[in-house]
Amino acid sequence: MYWEKEKECMDRNDLDTLQLERLQSVVNRVGNRVPFYRSKFTEMNFDYEKINSLDDIRKLPFTTKQDLRDSYPYGLFAVPLREVVRLHSSSGTTGQATVVGYTQNDIKNWSDLVARVLTAAGVTADDVIQIAFGYGLFTGGFGLHYGAERLGASVIPISAGNTKRQIQIMQDFKTTALVCTPSYALNIADVLFDMGINPAGLSLKFGLFGAEPWSEAMRHEINTKLGIKATDNYGLSEVMGPGVAGECSECKGLHINEDHFFVEILDPDTLEPVQEGEVGELVITTLTKEAFPMIRYRTRDLTKFIPEPCPCGRTFKRMHRVLGRTDDMLIIKGVNVFPTQIESVLFNVDGTEPHYRIIVERENHQDKATIMVEVKESLFSDQMRKQRELIDTIRKQLSSELGIGVIVKLVEEKTLERFEGKGQRVIDKREL
Repeated sequence: MYWEKEKECMDRNDLDTLQLERLQSVVNRVGNRVPFYRSKFTEMNFDYEKINSLDDIRKLPFTTKQDLRDSYPYGLFAVPLREVVRLHSSSGTTGQATVVGYTQNDIKNWSDLVARVLTAAGVTADDVIQIAFGYGLFTGGFGLHYGAERLGASVIPISAGNTKRQIQIMQDFKTTALVCTPSYALNIADVLFDMGINPAGLSLKFGLFGAEPWSEAMRHEINTKLGIKATDNYGLSEVMGPGVAGECSECKGLHINEDHFFVEILDPDTLEPVQEGEVGELVITTLTKEAFPMIRYRTRDLTKFIPEPCPCGRTFKRMHRVLGRTDDMLIIKGVNVFPTQIESVLFNVDGTEPHYRIIVERENHQDKATIMVEVKESLFSDQMRKQRELIDTIRKQLSSELGIGVIVKLVEEKTLERFEGKGQRVIDKREL
C-alpha cells in the first residue's frame, strides 16, 4: 500500500504555503532557463521574482498546445538534454507532434503519484495489474507501469490489442486489476460474452480507466458486466501523464495531487475563474517538474471542482470527471452538445447496447445529427412496432437532454467499430 497520509491529508494552510514556495521556484526556473517564458515575461513587463501569493498566478501567461508545437522538439525544456532520461510525445493530435521530457527526479515523482492513484482506488502490492494501454511514446502505458511497480504490485505489460489474448492472460495470470480505456473495457466484456466466459470466474476486482471522457452510466455498465469496481484517473502528457488526479474508492470525484500541480478552472472565453461548482476549462501549472515545467497550461478539458469534503479524508481538491473538451464540443443548430450527454441518455434506455456513433452533416445549410445505436439482436427479429417505439423513446429523451432534434437509427449488435484505444464516437461531415 502506498498511502501518503501526511501529504494527501495536509492542512489547507500548509498546502497553500507549500504551493506558493513551489510556484515561486518554478516561475523563477522557467524565467531563467526557458526562452519562451522569459520572452513572455518581458513582453508583459512581469518581474518573475515577485510572486508573493497564489493569486499572483493570474499575472502569468497561458501556455497552449500550439506553443508546444511551435517549440518542437526541445524549445520548452528547462534542463540540458543530458539531464533528460525519458522522452514522450502526446497522442491523438494532428499536425506537429509535441515532445515532453523527464529528469530522473521527474520519473520518481511520476511513479510516486501514480502509486497514490492506484492506492486510492483500492489497489495494493498484492494485486496483479494488467496494463492494456499502448506502450511507446504515449504516456499512459509507462506511467501506470512505473506507478504499479512503485506500489509493489505484479505488473503484466501486455499493451493494447489482441483481446482474446488479453482474456487468456487474465485467466492464466489471475489478473486482479485492469488498466485501459473505458471503451476497451466494454470491448473486453463483449468478447468475454462471445467466448462464453463468465466474468465471475476471473480474479478481476478493480478497473482503472482513463484517456477518454466517460459517463457514470458507462461506469455502471462496466462494473456490472465485468464484476469490478471501476475508477477514473486523469492525466495528460503535457503536464506529466497519468497521476495528475484520480478517484478514491468512494468514487465521488478525482483527487488532484495539489502538492505537485496548481489547478484553476476558468471560463474558456473570458479566461476568468468560474464560480465554485461551475463548469470551466481546467488549467494546470506544474509545481515540481524539472525537465518540462508548464505554466498555466490550457488543457481544453472541461470539468468543475467538487467543494464538499470527501469521506476518505483526503484534503486535496477534487474535480468532476472530464465532461468533454472545448475543442471536442459539437455545435449543432447553435446548441453546444457533448458526446457524454448522448451517452448518458442511451445508457438509461432499456434495449440499447453501450456502443453508439454520432454523425453530423449539413444539408441545405442546416445541421443534421444522426445517432446510430446498437440494440439487442432480438429486437430485429421482433415486430417493427417495437423498433419504432424504441426509436421514438430515444429520440424524445435525446431531444429533452440536448435541446435539439436528432435522427435515431438502430443497428444490430457488433455493427459499429470497436476500439482498443480511445473511442472515436463522432464523425463530423460538415464542411463549415
